[in-house]
Amino acid sequence: MKAHWLWVALGGALGSLARFGCSGWVARAFGETFPWGTLTVNVAGSFIIGLLATVGGPEGRWLMPPAQREFLWVGMCGGFTTFSSFSLQTLNLMQDGEWFRAGANAVGSVVLCLLAVWLGAVFGQWLNWGRS
Repeated sequence: MKAHWLWVALGGALGSLARFGCSGWVARAFGETFPWGTLTVNVAGSFIIGLLATVGGPEGRWLMPPAQREFLWVGMCGGFTTFSSFSLQTLNLMQDGEWFRAGANAVGSVVLCLLAVWLGAVFGQWLNWGRS
């Protein structure tokens, strides 16, 4: 039981480092007046978890043991995606009177992340297609 906690913690640490690097790079590349880094991380994380859940689940091409799923899904994806940061940044935009940017961030995050999780699942189904 304790090993599960360790794997989730390790995955979370790695996911957090990946989020820090990716979000920072995107923010430097595209500017910080809009939370592009957070939006990018949320969309990418949604795609990745959709893909992993599809190919690594019971019906998938590569059934993952529970500990591996916890490490990747709960730990790494949980540490990588940043909806708490998204919420705070959207609130800050609203408090600054940036209503259009706040709305664009909220709608863009939800719509793009739902699209990304669906695309990840579709890609996973495509990978599963040749499974015997």
